[in-house]
Amino acid sequence: MTFRHCLAGALAALTAFCALPVLAQLEIKFGHVGEPSSLFAISAEEFARRANAKLGNKAKVVVFGSSQLGGDKELLQKLKLGTVDIALPSTVMSSESDVFGVFEMPYLVKDRAHMGRIERDLFWSKMAPEAEKKGLKILAVWENGYRHITNSKRPINTPADLVGIKLRVPEGKWRVKMFQAYGANPSPMKFSEVFTALQTGVMDGEENPFTQIYSAKFQEVQKYLSLTGHVYTPAYVTVGAKKWATLPDDVRTILEETAKQTQAFAYAAAEKGDNDLLAKLKDAGMQVNTPDRDAFIAASKAVYDEFSADVPNAKEIIERAVALGK
Repeated sequence: MTFRHCLAGALAALTAFCALPVLAQLEIKFGHVGEPSSLFAISAEEFARRANAKLGNKAKVVVFGSSQLGGDKELLQKLKLGTVDIALPSTVMSSESDVFGVFEMPYLVKDRAHMGRIERDLFWSKMAPEAEKKGLKILAVWENGYRHITNSKRPINTPADLVGIKLRVPEGKWRVKMFQAYGANPSPMKFSEVFTALQTGVMDGEENPFTQIYSAKFQEVQKYLSLTGHVYTPAYVTVGAKKWATLPDDVRTILEETAKQTQAFAYAAAEKGDNDLLAKLKDAGMQVNTPDRDAFIAASKAVYDEFSADVPNAKEIIERAVALGK
């Protein structure tokens, strides 16, 4: 065989090798509604950094914030369809299962230590299984934070000040019922639509944690910030059960372990933001007041009564959650 024949053969073999299909790296799409610098964004990006360091070439977590992959309800549907791999729902989970409305009961969660006890004692045994019945698996519990009311009309000192206020709320029916009990006119709306609704006067106000208020720039279109702290909202690192079952075992283990380990980071970031972001909102010109907490607690009885009557085992869960705060 001549040198020319050998060279031609080698080139043909190399060409054939290069033509073989290259296996694409498994991409894990993580969608959330938070804007850049929000607690959702900070937590999801830290999770991705940690997970990707462990995953190597097995897979890669890619984060899509700012509702790029859809609003909360759309993300839950996409989890079930398998077109999104991980999402970070919060209040909207009560639209999947009413038991998640526990975290919409006003003034239930005293602090993060209390939330930790509720998670260990109640969440994984009483609530997470209800999500699985809907085709959703929760990997870890992070945070959305303590919620406060902003509006363009007046300071909110008592529930009576909310009468006539058009208030945007998340997509969960128990938040609607709570603000109806307070006298407001609440309307569920996607987070991505809120700024424009406030700017145009379609809505007078909204309620969110500092991290969502500041990162979404609501301070530019809202004059008053009332520190009601009416609800503490967890956020749930959630996957679709069917798609999750198709991932390699080692990838699932890394993702689940990392999601749980990132909780401490999310809590620490949230706690730091409580002080830093309030100062920034004041510096931006928002008028801040501290409402009459007892008046709001008294006005909350109706929603507790309805929730306890309507949702199986709710009374037992609420009583146990309250006891864990003592």
